[in-house]
Amino acid sequence: MRILIALGRSALVRRGEPMTMAHQMANIRRAALQIARLADGNELVVTHGNGPQVGLLALQATAATGVAGAAPLDVLGAESEGMIGYLLEQEPANALPAQRQAATLLTRVEVDPQDPAFRHPAKPIGPVYTEAEAERLTSRTDWIFARDGNEFRRVVASPKPQRIMALQSIEWLLERNVVVIAAGGGGIPVSAAHDRQTRSGVEAVIDKDLCSALLATDMGADLLLIATDVDAVYADWHTPYERILSQVSAAGLRSMPFPAHSMGPKVQAACDFVTRTGKRAVIGSIDHIEAMAAGTTGTQITL
Repeated sequence: MRILIALGRSALVRRGEPMTMAHQMANIRRAALQIARLADGNELVVTHGNGPQVGLLALQATAATGVAGAAPLDVLGAESEGMIGYLLEQEPANALPAQRQAATLLTRVEVDPQDPAFRHPAKPIGPVYTEAEAERLTSRTDWIFARDGNEFRRVVASPKPQRIMALQSIEWLLERNVVVIAAGGGGIPVSAAHDRQTRSGVEAVIDKDLCSALLATDMGADLLLIATDVDAVYADWHTPYERILSQVSAAGLRSMPFPAHSMGPKVQAACDFVTRTGKRAVIGSIDHIEAMAAGTTGTQITL
């Protein structure tokens, strides 16, 4: 079976944890053991988020140079994709059979430069700030902040992914039984010139879940598995009517409201994949990846 495993931010930083390397390594080991258990008899592509890391890199670059935008988001995205890819490659490789290799592929993803998202930045990246901290950064930079609960986070443009530029390379690696780590953080956003031959980087961060759904569709995946820090999708979350959704249709799931910056993109990505391909998607805990693939836990989504 060909499986795309999309690891959420909990693969690296769990809610409330400091973003230290020790915490990131411990969390990655949890995911790596689960991924290794799926390796036998399956072709695997692993994607991951990078929102906290790319935001922190932007903050570090600004602090080091005193210049906002010293490094554009596409470059920072590539930097974080390489860093996280290395960590993900190292740990599953340690758990895989000796003859099974893992490889990280920096992945450019084409976006439309006219996407409305460039006029309405809304994707949170980086750490959370108090209102005073956000105001202080706004006075020094051109960053835009939005409320995240009682705190604030920087928000940036998040255009929809149009095309995975590295699809042929991913196919080549899968044919050679390599576990591929690709499209990290939604990939590196690029746009094409009018001649369709020249491409340049774009100041944006692509949603990892939507990019994962596109990649899973284009590579002919049999299963899109979205691993996060909750055991399943819940209807009426945090209300007296809260209930787990174990088996649900894509149409039924689309009819329900979900938060825009947490479960919403995951639900949209899973439903998009199921609708386009007729194949299965599942959303659940990073600690239960093997059982999710087997269909025994998580929210199983079908037509």
